[in-house]
Amino acid sequence: MDAAPVRKIIHVDMDAFYASVEQRDDPALKGRPVAVGYAAARGVVAAASYEARKFGVRSALPSVTALRRCPELVFVRPRFDVYRAVSKQIHAIFAEYTPLIQPLSLDEAYLDVTENLRGLPTAWATAKEIRARILEETGLTASAGISYNKFLAKLASDQRKPNGQFAVTPDMGAAWVETLPVSRFHGVGPVTARKMLALGIETGADLRGRSIDFLREHFGSAASWYHAISRGEDDRPVRPDQVRKSSGSETTFDRDLLEDVEIEVGVLRMADDVWAWCEKAQAFGRTVTVKIKYGDFQQITRSRSVSGLVDTYALLRETSLLLIRSVLPTPKGIRLVGVTVSNFEARDEAAAELPFGQA
Repeated sequence: MDAAPVRKIIHVDMDAFYASVEQRDDPALKGRPVAVGYAAARGVVAAASYEARKFGVRSALPSVTALRRCPELVFVRPRFDVYRAVSKQIHAIFAEYTPLIQPLSLDEAYLDVTENLRGLPTAWATAKEIRARILEETGLTASAGISYNKFLAKLASDQRKPNGQFAVTPDMGAAWVETLPVSRFHGVGPVTARKMLALGIETGADLRGRSIDFLREHFGSAASWYHAISRGEDDRPVRPDQVRKSSGSETTFDRDLLEDVEIEVGVLRMADDVWAWCEKAQAFGRTVTVKIKYGDFQQITRSRSVSGLVDTYALLRETSLLLIRSVLPTPKGIRLVGVTVSNFEARDEAAAELPFGQA
């Protein structure tokens, strides 16, 4: 039997997506430090342009701190309807090259182009053409990572940001991983990175040098993942949109959060990602769940079901906020939040169960 072909995976990541859309639509903002968010006393930065990032302005940073770091910072109110519309344009471009698309959020996705629809000879050429199409059709730049698995492709997309691409080939993957700090690895958040550092694990080479038994002792069920990625191994397939029972998104913060407003902004961003998928797939559920993981790795969830369907953007955001506020103020730092919609049904099935058929 012939061996399976080496997979060709591209991770496409838009550059400072929200802020770049605002700079595109308002020429007066080009070249200036821009923060998407609210400059109010309890406001938080939702996204920052590269010009703002030079001053240490980043997402989830309190607005007052951002202005202190960059007095010239321009705040722009978020326009999520516009961001979703642009995301649809970008995903339509992806679909011309492969049906195997796995969106991660509004601004990034995995593509399996082992057999691309346009017959381009290499994944490098495919990524280059996709980025050129995105720039031509949206006026925005994207970066891309190309490799033989998802883990390496995602790492590679950060290597030449903004507006660049980088490839990790099979003959360089394991050795390249050894040179990187473990803090860059997907699945190693800030708290885990600090724990690894305390154990003498700073780079991929350090991680690879630890036995699976050592990793199990200190990291439990995550040990197998850390053992594999330290060797550049990741067998996860690119999973295209499909019928599923839930849609969720979660994020690990750069630092443990204590402020209510910062935590709420994180939850709303996850709700935005979930709604983008639900709207695209026209799949809506009855139940919203908010997941919280604290700095000490304790994990809790809060859920609420509605009588009809969570079929509006406003209802998803409102329910997500209600759930996160049920655990605020937080007694300890929060390192991760997530939002999931589940119990999917078709609109007409849910309406039939309500009085007079009103959803």
